[in-house]
Amino acid sequence: QVQLVESGGGLVQAGGSLRLSCVVSGGTFSTYTMAWFRQAAGKEREFVAIISRIGSSTFYADSVKGRFTISRDNAKNTVYLQMNSLKLEDTAVYYCAAARTFLLSTRGGEYDYWGQGTQVTVSS
Repeated sequence: QVQLVESGGGLVQAGGSLRLSCVVSGGTFSTYTMAWFRQAAGKEREFVAIISRIGSSTFYADSVKGRFTISRDNAKNTVYLQMNSLKLEDTAVYYCAAARTFLLSTRGGEYDYWGQGTQVTVSS
């Protein structure tokens, strides 16, 4: 059974930084395309960032481009999301997701496994 466990969320002031981690167990991590999504209160889930199986390709939502960086360590079965210059509108529950495909999809429905989420709150 594949499990994804996120960590690293918390409360941070606007302009600050956080690093989220997502550890994957029960599957072959290096065969998964990995992504981060987020869902703010009262809003639909939205795509944040994606990284290919070996980390050679990444893609970001326009809203986070230049501020967030996705990376992965296949030896540690872990994907990261470094978030810098955080804004109030980045407040959300952040989810990591894994897809058993090499395609880089921004659609949540394409992902096979999901974590439980970690709360990120940005204060003024």
